Amino acid sequence: MFSLFKRKKQPLHVEDIKPVEDFSDAQKLIEYFKNETGIDFSNKKEIVKNKLILFCKKREIYTFDELYGKIKTYNSLKQELIDYLAVNETYFFRETPQIEDMINKAKKLGFKVEILCAPSSSGEEPYTIAMMMLEAGFKAFDFHIVGIDISKSIISKAQNAIYNQRSLHRVDASLREKYFTQDGDKFTLKDIVKNQVSFRCTNIFDESLHQLRKFDFIFSRNMMIYFDHDTKIKAKNRLQKLLKRADEQIYFGHADMVS
Repeated sequence: MFSLFKRKKQPLHVEDIKPVEDFSDAQKLIEYFKNETGIDFSNKKEIVKNKLILFCKKREIYTFDELYGKIKTYNSLKQELIDYLAVNETYFFRETPQIEDMINKAKKLGFKVEILCAPSSSGEEPYTIAMMMLEAGFKAFDFHIVGIDISKSIISKAQNAIYNQRSLHRVDASLREKYFTQDGDKFTLKDIVKNQVSFRCTNIFDESLHQLRKFDFIFSRNMMIYFDHDTKIKAKNRLQKLLKRADEQIYFGHADMVS
């Protein structure tokens, strides 16, 4: 008779069964990311693996194989992953001697100067070049800068041109006042600089790179450090084809080591 009071087992619904997680091997994703962007994470596998796990869990993706299949199917998710992993912290007025060298050469050209920044990151480098060009006496119609990056979110940040104190820690006080509008702890770049730079979300290994115009000078700093030797050479050759003059040098970062 006591069996009458026993609780009946409720049937399990399919939606109640949580899929089995499998985040054991990220190698296929790391290799895919390298093939797509050139960025080599082989010496940071555990760090990247942990970041990929967080990326998956926030999107209710339960295995690396599932993520791999989805980024090959959905371009929007692939772009989210690129934005997530391709983070490059930068700041204004970084490695200015190279910019000064370019400006000295630009003064001798006698025509509108076209400059490429690849990658542009969140805009600090191309905007620094623009400020230094203006300070050197160039007028707005004398030059234009194009910044490219593989991250849509970082391009959006560059276009908004709103920065914090950390990004401006090397900007002279007089230049802050001249080229930025401060609102609390945020600094918005003025149009006199913003209008000199345009941005595009472009991967240097995509065919879309060839849709860009030719440039007098190219800056590609702190990108090659993420590439292996063969990828560095490939990237250098692709950028070289964007120069108006084959004998002009590309300005690489001191840590990029391109030979």
